[in-house]
Amino acid sequence: MPLNQIETQVLRKHLIESLSGEKAHITFDRVVADFPLEAINKKVPGIPHSPWFLVEHMRRAQRDIIDFISSPDYREMRWPEDYWPVGDTDKSTWNQCIDSFITDRKELIRIVEDNSINLFAPIAHAPDYTIFREIIIMANHHSYHTGQLLYLKRVFKSDPT
Repeated sequence: MPLNQIETQVLRKHLIESLSGEKAHITFDRVVADFPLEAINKKVPGIPHSPWFLVEHMRRAQRDIIDFISSPDYREMRWPEDYWPVGDTDKSTWNQCIDSFITDRKELIRIVEDNSINLFAPIAHAPDYTIFREIIIMANHHSYHTGQLLYLKRVFKSDPT
């Protein structure tokens, strides 16, 4: 049974809130806003990735989903090589990565907001998948890794070493 117009708008609103982290979770934007820059390449026991690795991984995965949704010429990335950076970064690249992540998230949100897009229709070049499915995957992915970043931020802010 198809959703009516009101139900569809409510669904779109909730998907956007899930992507941005608003309401139920701390937002990515709040976590990275005052992240201790001296710690972006540090690791802690129990989490195998530095803050830099997490942020860049989130950016790459999100860009991959956008490309998958949007491009009939999509080429699958290699797991895990293409999804994780290698080596440390500097503050400038960290900030560029955050800006790119936020820009790409806005692109995903524009897709969700576009009433001409049927979120439940099969993706033309990948008929076993829907945009709705991909948005849910991204929202879950954002939430999981934002939580890891928050944990790291708390550790690094309490331990100045």
